[in-house]
Amino acid sequence: QVQLVESGGGLVQAGGSLRLSCAASGIIFSRYAMGWYRQALGEQRELVARITSGSRTNYADSVKGRFTISRDNAKNTVYLQMNSLKPEDTAVYYCSAVFTGAYWGQGTQVTVSS
Repeated sequence: QVQLVESGGGLVQAGGSLRLSCAASGIIFSRYAMGWYRQALGEQRELVARITSGSRTNYADSVKGRFTISRDNAKNTVYLQMNSLKPEDTAVYYCSAVFTGAYWGQGTQVTVSS
């Protein structure tokens, strides 16, 4: 059974930082492209950052220079370091894993107050 479990969300003031983690089980983690998506209230889910099995990364324009995605294959975990947070970063953040199938975590709430 595949599980993706996010953690690290919370309430932070604008300008602050958070680090999200996503622990995966039930998959050969190193083979999967991992991603972070977010969905704000009333909005569509959007890609935030993605990291391939070879650790190539890409980011949404809105987070470039502020967010960093990384992975630790030994720990089956992907991270999202979020710095200089803005109120518009407020959303539920979801972890995804894509290879032979596509899997999603349950999401973690990030709220940035002004």
